[in-house]
Amino acid sequence: MRSRLTSVVAVSLAVLVGSLGFAVPASATEPVTLGDGRVWDQADVLTDAQEANLDAHLERLTADTGLDLWVVYVDRFTSPTSAEKWASDTAELNNLGPDQYLLAVATEGRAYYLSSDSSGPVSDDRITAIEQDRVLPALQQEDWAGAGIAAADGLADTRSGGGGGVIWVVVIVAAILGALLVWALVRRRRAAAGGSSGSRPIPLEELERQAGAALVQTDDAMTTSAQELAFAKAEFGDAATAEFEQAIAAARSSLDRAFALQQQMDDDVPDSPEQRRAWYGEILDLCRSASAALAEKADAFDALRDLAKNAPEALARVQQLRADAGTRLEGVDARLAQLRENYRADALAAVADNAAQARDRLSFADARLTEAQSEVAAGDGAGAAVGIRAAEQAVDQASRLQEAIEKLAADLADAERGGAALVTELDADLAAAAATPDPDSRLAPVIASTRQNLDAARERLTGSARDPLSAVALLEQANAAIDGALGEVRDAQQRADRARSVLSQTLLQAKAQVSAAEDFISARRGAVGATARTRLAEAGAALVQATQLQQSDPERALDLAHRAAALAGEAMQRAQGDVGSFAGGGNTGGGGDFGGMLGGIILGSLLGGGGSGRSSGGFGGGFGGSSSRRSGGFGGGGFGGGSIGRSSGGSRSRRGGGRF
Repeated sequence: MRSRLTSVVAVSLAVLVGSLGFAVPASATEPVTLGDGRVWDQADVLTDAQEANLDAHLERLTADTGLDLWVVYVDRFTSPTSAEKWASDTAELNNLGPDQYLLAVATEGRAYYLSSDSSGPVSDDRITAIEQDRVLPALQQEDWAGAGIAAADGLADTRSGGGGGVIWVVVIVAAILGALLVWALVRRRRAAAGGSSGSRPIPLEELERQAGAALVQTDDAMTTSAQELAFAKAEFGDAATAEFEQAIAAARSSLDRAFALQQQMDDDVPDSPEQRRAWYGEILDLCRSASAALAEKADAFDALRDLAKNAPEALARVQQLRADAGTRLEGVDARLAQLRENYRADALAAVADNAAQARDRLSFADARLTEAQSEVAAGDGAGAAVGIRAAEQAVDQASRLQEAIEKLAADLADAERGGAALVTELDADLAAAAATPDPDSRLAPVIASTRQNLDAARERLTGSARDPLSAVALLEQANAAIDGALGEVRDAQQRADRARSVLSQTLLQAKAQVSAAEDFISARRGAVGATARTRLAEAGAALVQATQLQQSDPERALDLAHRAAALAGEAMQRAQGDVGSFAGGGNTGGGGDFGGMLGGIILGSLLGGGGSGRSSGGFGGGFGGSSSRRSGGFGGGGFGGGSIGRSSGGSRSRRGGGRF
């Protein structure tokens, strides 16, 4: 649902569309499954040469920056009709991960959206700037290929600090193909974004006009938001609107700073052109940031209002979800008991209390659903909506707590199989090391420590109380040591082959540890602090990089996979310590409200996440909730069976895009 906060922009764009006399669309398209290429031109608006050029440009973006971008052209969005939802659904359908982006364009519907994961390396503000300053000008001139190139260049510039290298490549390709008009458009968009090496800066007068318009629109949005807050408090109460109030205060601070900069330029003291250019750029950034924060909260209220309008149906839906979760919970205790017979307690620490935690969440959900039932009966849809939303998040957490047990069981089984293969490889490495001349006695201590780790790992793989994940960690430690010792006698190809041979199992190990830490933190986010979340974000980033490099640079990928596993282990330790301190600080389990607090449903605002938004694992900014997108798509694949935490909470519900 479009927020009131975008009404000014919507009206102005509608006037533009009407003035240009765009045709009525002839067909509609549902979210699509992407093919092997980076360009999907279902609307048939590109020539073969343009499509090939754009596809090559997108491939270079990946090679130069590690970021992936797909560009989709259709006649019109349908099922859903929202550009934002259509693009996000397409990204989810194709398992796109945090470093992967999708530009969706409805050529006849005159709508577009650049779908991104907020846990990814490019901020939401930068994505919005790319849309408005680069993609939109091309679309307004129906330069379809230029829009895709502009999006790619915008992403590249976020990594290159200006994009000079990418600019030069584009110049060459443009010269070869004779697409001088496209290149000129790209240069103009770069200038509008603040300029880069080799590009002509936007005229100062135009920057002044843009900054003035942004100040007016943002000030109007602040007024609308203050009214919206009053409406929301009357509908949902102070508790549910606390974060919106904070967002308005932060936006007001940004706007005050922007007005102060404008006043500084309006006073009697002369300013240099360079100062004015910098200040106009800062004003635009401040206004964008303020508007985005306000729009995000307005979207959350729109979702609550949708629940309020359909409270009886929403209540029945969540009641059914709760019943299904309760049915699944019946076998969880037996499943945990079975796992405890086969594995050490340390191996199951991440899920040891998941059954109890799931019951707490369901108890919390029951209380909220009972309240919502009474409010529905009394005709109070707004009051019911708050309870329904809280119950929905609690049921989703209960389901994830249960799923985490089976995910860990699968990861332990995979580790057992992979560990056995690593043992065989290490035996061969030890034999090779023993046969290698060692006049300086440098190999002897490495061989001894490797044998010690190998023996300990064998015990954890085959003993009565097994711990396959820690066994694999020991084997990888031993492998790294022996590889380092033998590295001098191996050539580059042998080292790459060796790294490639163990990389697959190391990636699985790292994925399992990241997934376990993510599941643990996601269901206990009310207690977990910033350090654990930061470590998990770094672990997810390293794992994404390792996966992307596994073919081109297996040695680097192996190092990154080891780093991901280590960071995930630290994230888990920090998170467990946070939860222990939280429970020991006067809080006691066993009650539904405590489960809601530990799950972050009471301590956090209901507007902080959850619902139908997509999130990669459900945390980062708001530690979201149900129907969330799990990150882990790597070119349409993913690891299967688990999510990968980036900042890990990246949601693709960012406000942006629009009509053109």
